[in-house]
Amino acid sequence: MTHEIPPANRRSFLKESSSAAAALSVLGLATHRTHAAANANERMRIGFIGPGGRGFGAHVKSLCELHASGRKIDLVGVAEVYETQRNMVADYIKDKTGTEPGRYVDYQEMIEKENLDAVCIGTPDHWHHNQTVDALKAGLNVYCEKPMTKTVEEAFSVEKHWKDSGKVMQVGVQSTSLPVWDEVRALLQEGKLGKVLGFQTEYFRNSDVGQWRYYKLLKDMKPSTIDWQRWLGTKEGLAPDVPFDRAVYKQWRRFWPFGSGMFTDLFVHRTTAMLKATGLRLPGRVVGAGGIFMEYDGRDVPDVATVVADFNAGVQGLVTATMCNQESRINQLIRGHYGTFAFGNGEGFDGFDFIPERGPVTHVRQEEERIKTKPVANTTLAHFANWLDACEANEPMKCNNPPDLGAAAIAVVILGAQSYRQGNVFFVDEEHRKISTQDPGWAKQWEELSAARADVRHIPGWTAGDYGSKLVEPDYMATAGPWIDGKDPAGG
Repeated sequence: MTHEIPPANRRSFLKESSSAAAALSVLGLATHRTHAAANANERMRIGFIGPGGRGFGAHVKSLCELHASGRKIDLVGVAEVYETQRNMVADYIKDKTGTEPGRYVDYQEMIEKENLDAVCIGTPDHWHHNQTVDALKAGLNVYCEKPMTKTVEEAFSVEKHWKDSGKVMQVGVQSTSLPVWDEVRALLQEGKLGKVLGFQTEYFRNSDVGQWRYYKLLKDMKPSTIDWQRWLGTKEGLAPDVPFDRAVYKQWRRFWPFGSGMFTDLFVHRTTAMLKATGLRLPGRVVGAGGIFMEYDGRDVPDVATVVADFNAGVQGLVTATMCNQESRINQLIRGHYGTFAFGNGEGFDGFDFIPERGPVTHVRQEEERIKTKPVANTTLAHFANWLDACEANEPMKCNNPPDLGAAAIAVVILGAQSYRQGNVFFVDEEHRKISTQDPGWAKQWEELSAARADVRHIPGWTAGDYGSKLVEPDYMATAGPWIDGKDPAGG
């Protein structure tokens, strides 16, 4: 079964709300409510939108744990289209916190009735944009599970609404709450590796049943217990109207209208971390490759994929993996002219290695080094705690993964997915937030910089001057150059 994405003009992600009536309702709500930062005299009221697998296991359980630790939060609403899941989550919240949360099918009704300060969004990818924008317009702080949106255009839209709102928003890539990425970025900006040239990262997996098919299908999942049309979002233009299917509902990451397989479920984790570590944001050029080489189980999305993203700072990012082999993963690396940072795999590490380049190249004495960092026992819990800290301080940039970083990661992974599907190379106009398949002269610009012997471009925040970014000019290069009218450029 192959699901096609509806034409762009049927999508509603550029609308101001999911529907005109909903927009008026949510905007009206925002006009008479003020969501001040939590302080000693008030508690932050949080509602959950779509608390399914991740939304329950990470969002609800983490915030229940933080509630038990004394954080000034109350979990007051659950909006979930699956009746069984809705009641299970609400009962869990009541048992753990003593609060009886409101139970809703429609998230907009929950926003209208529960006097919320914030929402946590755990729905499938195709709903993230509408729900995030509706929440921001209602004056709410937002925690949205990764990926931030389904498309790059939606990501730019969320980024704009977030900036306009002044609210706090965290994107759920929990590894960004590891202190190591801030530490690495400082070292890179100081020139520890010299000119930064590229990063490589991965997220390999393997399974005997096929990726995402380990999510169990239950007989209780049926049209009488699940509001299928609301889940699809067909009325809002979010997905095609397809018959109810337990596999599509529970294993939606396998199908293009609702997710993008490893690109958005897995690649976005590592890509976001690498962007945070380097300070890079939007790529300039993206290409993707891969295929469904083994998992012939009705899925749409590939089981082998690679994304290559080139950045205007003169850095290349490589993200690659297969869902059918995981014991021979590549290492996560950041490479520079004078050395490399090697991180190994995953996010549970207490340090990383500095591997220097050869002395005849660097002309600097450097030794291999193990650089210690502080491990984080539970990155998900730390990520939610960071979000609450930012909400309480009313400081949007205090979040470890705000929407500008979320949008940059989306641009890399989604354009990689689109490149794989369409066979195009994509180019990004960062200034105007435009995506094109028309080559603006990507290769030519680098050739012109070389011909002009121009200064090297560096990552944002670079403070190391020319360190590690200048070549030694051998004496014999004085004899190079074109022979004009038969004259030797070396003289004589």
